Amino acid sequence: MPVDYRSYTADECDFVPVAAVGDVPPGERLFFTVRDLDVVLFNIGGQFFAIEDRCTHDDGPLGDGVLEGTTIVCPRHGARFDVRTGRVLSPPAPAPVPAFPVRVRDGQIEVGIPRSR
Repeated sequence: MPVDYRSYTADECDFVPVAAVGDVPPGERLFFTVRDLDVVLFNIGGQFFAIEDRCTHDDGPLGDGVLEGTTIVCPRHGARFDVRTGRVLSPPAPAPVPAFPVRVRDGQIEVGIPRSR
């Protein structure tokens, strides 16, 4: 079952710099891969959120879906997820997607990838 990694500490994660703050304006998203993990980073009103770019319904890409506030709608079958937490909001997805901690340091956005992954 996917895990909400947002509460992991710096000792439990490797924080990976993914972009400068100015490279991801509000309303935009950034796709990246680290350790064979596809992640999508969202800037919603100046706050950054990161989830795995994989729908739990059929493992299809999630980040290309329509963003409605803090909800991403899967482009394949319409499952909905909260990008802040990874929580599934509607079927057909059976489980949440992993959500990762995000921090900004010296103008760089860093995403925490659990060491145990």
